[in-house]
Amino acid sequence: MSNARGSALMVASMAGFALEDMFIKSAATRLPVGEILILFGLGGMVFFAALAWARGQALLHPAILSRAIGLRALSEVAGRLGYTLAIALTPLSSASAILQATPLVVVAGAAVLFGERVGWRRWLAIAIGFAGVLVILRPGLEGFRWASLLAVLGMAGFAGRDLATRAAPAVLSNVQLGIYGFFMLIPTGAILMAITGGWAIPPAPAARDIAAATVFGVAAYYALTAAMRLGEVSAVTPFRYTRLIFAMILGWLAFAERPDLPMLVGAGLIVASGLYTLSAGRAGAARR
Repeated sequence: MSNARGSALMVASMAGFALEDMFIKSAATRLPVGEILILFGLGGMVFFAALAWARGQALLHPAILSRAIGLRALSEVAGRLGYTLAIALTPLSSASAILQATPLVVVAGAAVLFGERVGWRRWLAIAIGFAGVLVILRPGLEGFRWASLLAVLGMAGFAGRDLATRAAPAVLSNVQLGIYGFFMLIPTGAILMAITGGWAIPPAPAARDIAAATVFGVAAYYALTAAMRLGEVSAVTPFRYTRLIFAMILGWLAFAERPDLPMLVGAGLIVASGLYTLSAGRAGAARR
C-alpha cells in the first residue's frame, strides 16, 4: 500500500511539475531566468514557511546541518538551475524527455547508497535508458544543441535531490524540506542575475505565469517529497515518466511543439527502460 500511495503521489507530482514548466517557459519570454528563480523560490519558500508555522513546526531545525540536507541543497541548486535554463532555451518536450532519465540515476544510486537490489537485467535497462538520452542529444550531429546539456545537468541534480531526500533525517517534515528546497533558488537566481543582469519589474502576464508556476510547483514539490519518503525508491521513481506525457501535451498546446523522430525514439527507449525497472523491481520484491 505504501508503494501504491507513493506511486499515485508521484503521478500527481509530475502533472504539477509539467504545468509549472509550461508557466516558467512562458515567463522566460518576458523576464531573465535568474529573476524567475528568485521570485519562484521566494513564493514557494513563503508558502511552506506559512504552512510550517500553522502546524507549529520550526522554520530552522538543527537537522538542516546534516550532511544529507547539505547534499540535497547543492543538488537542488544544480537541478533547478540546469533545468530552468533548459526549458527556457530548448523545446519543453525535449528538455522533459531528457529529464526522464532521472529515475534511472535514482535507481542506480539507490543500489549503491541504500543497498537496494538491482540485478543485471535492470542495469542493462538503465544503460539502454542512457542510450536514449544520447539519441535525444545527438552529440556530433547536426541536430545537436549545446543548451540541451543543461537538461542533463538538471537531471543529475534532481536525481541527487531525490536520493538525498530519502536519506534526510526523519525528524524533518515534508513542509520543512520544502522551505529549504525553495530557499536555495533565491541565492541561485541572485548569482545568475549578478552574471547576466537585466532585473526588471515583472509585467502582468509574467507575474501571472510565475504565480501559477509557484502554485503548481509547491503542490508538485510536496507530493514528490511525500512519494520519495513513503514508497521504495525503485518502485516509486519510474512513475516520473508520466511527466513526459504531460509535457508533450502541454508543449503542443501552448508552444506548438512537434517532437521529431530522434526525440520520440530516445524518449521511447528511456520510458521502456523505466517501465522494465518498475516491473523487475516489483518482481524482485515479491520473491523476497
